[in-house]
Amino acid sequence: MANTGGNNTTLIARHTEVTGDLHFRGNLVIEGRVNGNVCAHSDSDARLQIVDGGVIEGEIRVPNVVVNGNVKGDVHASGHLELASKAVVEGNVHYKLIEMVKGAQVNGSLVSNVEIDTASEPRMIGYSETVEADAE
Repeated sequence: MANTGGNNTTLIARHTEVTGDLHFRGNLVIEGRVNGNVCAHSDSDARLQIVDGGVIEGEIRVPNVVVNGNVKGDVHASGHLELASKAVVEGNVHYKLIEMVKGAQVNGSLVSNVEIDTASEPRMIGYSETVEADAE
């Protein structure tokens, strides 16, 4: 989908607290605190950056995410996820491509969302999806 709005960047500055869910396109930089879910349209090339000192308490569903602050909730990144050296995530991390720097912390599960082409997977010998029994 073409980006008709340009490369928009929204900033939640230090000492700013937002309560409620955020939905955005473009770029979102969190230096303050968000108490709510943060979502971007999955068909966009949206990017969320949580800087050192930034906090999100809620679920994140954004294609591209850079974390160098604190997240209390699950993270879903359908594109690229970067966990920088001061990142602390308390929740499960779902990713397609991940980059994790020494010092980053995840208190939860790392779940890869790479799509696997099941047609090219080798089948187990002797396994059949349909079972036929002869009644004689």
